[in-house]
Amino acid sequence: MDWLTSLEFEHPWFFLLMLIIPFMIWHYLKNFNVIGANISVPNVNTLQGVRNYKAFIYKWLPILRWLAIAAFITALAKPQLTLKEEEVKAEGIDIMLAMDLSSSMLARDFNPDRLAVTKLVANQFVDKRQYDRLGLAVFSGESFTQCPLTTDHKILKEFISKLEVGLLKDGTAIGMGLAASVNRLKESKSKSKVVILLTDGVNNGGYINPMQAAEIAKQVGVKVYTIGVGTSGSAQMPSGRRRDGKYLYKEVRVNIDEDLLKQISELTGGRYYRADSQSALQSIYSEIDRLEKTEIEVNVFKRYSQEFRRFLLLGLIFIGLEWVVKFLILRVVP
Repeated sequence: MDWLTSLEFEHPWFFLLMLIIPFMIWHYLKNFNVIGANISVPNVNTLQGVRNYKAFIYKWLPILRWLAIAAFITALAKPQLTLKEEEVKAEGIDIMLAMDLSSSMLARDFNPDRLAVTKLVANQFVDKRQYDRLGLAVFSGESFTQCPLTTDHKILKEFISKLEVGLLKDGTAIGMGLAASVNRLKESKSKSKVVILLTDGVNNGGYINPMQAAEIAKQVGVKVYTIGVGTSGSAQMPSGRRRDGKYLYKEVRVNIDEDLLKQISELTGGRYYRADSQSALQSIYSEIDRLEKTEIEVNVFKRYSQEFRRFLLLGLIFIGLEWVVKFLILRVVP
């Protein structure tokens, strides 16, 4: 059925010939009762109640001929399937995601926690950037590149999904995370280079000053969007661990160095955002997605698959079937 609905016709005006078929049906039905041969019998009483299925089939045999004509007319209309091919020329953007993995990312002001929501929204963002190279750097008390710039978004999403607190020494080294990201972008040939830096705290570690990293980003043409994650007020945050390794939580005031994040973004031509909920974080990534649009040139080529042979064959089958039934199965003796 999908195949039939996808058909296009190069010469659709041939379908006007279909008007012949209703005329043929009318003419046949008009003479329906006189079709057949007459025989003389001395008494018809013995024939009462006798039904001849062959006679019934014979009278309706022309249906096969009408179907054959309809198939031939359809073949004349030249049915075809359109096969589209796209050639995409994309001027991609190189984007590094710099994500905080400090223990405070397990705070429960997001459901179930900040890190889980951040991973989910980051993967949604990756799905939207079909033609871009993306990479991932993580930081807490130190930093490293989890995934270099790549167009293999599937493996990048796997890296994001497997992120856990505790992979690095605890702390919040914002300068280290930014520097690791900029280092991956500095040799990029892309016209647009972006870092999306997400953190929920105050810089308290690392040997690179965040503003020095921002200066380097500016020099190499990297734009930095910064996101502060956390509600206003206080939140349940990890305060230690039990012997079984599970975290202990207590109510702690949320403290994000928004001034620093604003300075970094303003210096590099980016923007600062505050995400106090999952929906807010999703909106932020959506806005960044709109701001950093990839230039795409799409050339569409069409090829056609000619399907008239199928209808021609179908018409021949109907004609052949009529011939077999009429002259072999239902042979009529005049």
